[in-house]
Amino acid sequence: MANTTIKIDSKNMKMVAHQGLFGLERGNTNQAFTAACNRKKYYGIETDVHRTADGKYVCIHDSNTKGVSGVDMDVESSTLEQLRSVQLMDIDGSTDRFDLRIPTLQDYIKLCHRYGKVSVLELKTPFEKEHVREIVDIIREMDHLDMTVFISFHRQDLIYLREYLPDQPAQFLTCEWNDSVKAFIEEYRLDIDICWPPLTKEIFDDIRSTGKKINIWTVDDKGTGEKFAEWGADYLTSNILE
Repeated sequence: MANTTIKIDSKNMKMVAHQGLFGLERGNTNQAFTAACNRKKYYGIETDVHRTADGKYVCIHDSNTKGVSGVDMDVESSTLEQLRSVQLMDIDGSTDRFDLRIPTLQDYIKLCHRYGKVSVLELKTPFEKEHVREIVDIIREMDHLDMTVFISFHRQDLIYLREYLPDQPAQFLTCEWNDSVKAFIEEYRLDIDICWPPLTKEIFDDIRSTGKKINIWTVDDKGTGEKFAEWGADYLTSNILE
């Protein structure tokens, strides 16, 4: 269990804390978000959003709570009250942290707004159009929409977002770079959020030639992070690099 971040020479590359500062705290908790908020180096804080059975929005990576709590509860089939009753495990697997609970979207946005951090918000599931709008409206009402970047693996989520917000910063999450991906991000005016590996310098340079911003996830090795900074990546998403 790490007790500090790993410092890197990030040059002009902006650092994004994955699930908050997941290297130090249970990811996607207020504790992880706060740990990242308290470090000036982080430009943005990433999280994953799901919809509950009663129409609320919560921050959790998986669609089931078992992996982070030991409790087998389906997120979308459960109410907010049921989900908030689940105590999460610490990152070392211990269960003595009674403060570790699943945050709401509003909890996350409030912290990002208070500390002036960009919200890098992953639309985690295939949402209905009205649900994408609800998420956007919650963030707008909290006066944080101008500091939010949406990301998603799901093309339709990003298409719905574009219909509602033609100019909002958004990134397509992918592990591939091909003609289909290139055409999609061009048509919907999206940047790219690409995994490594299999990212190569050749692929990186081809993406760069499109004029799109490049976010690379999830990099926890100092040398690899500094290599991508040398290449000129716009963003790096990490659990522990700072």
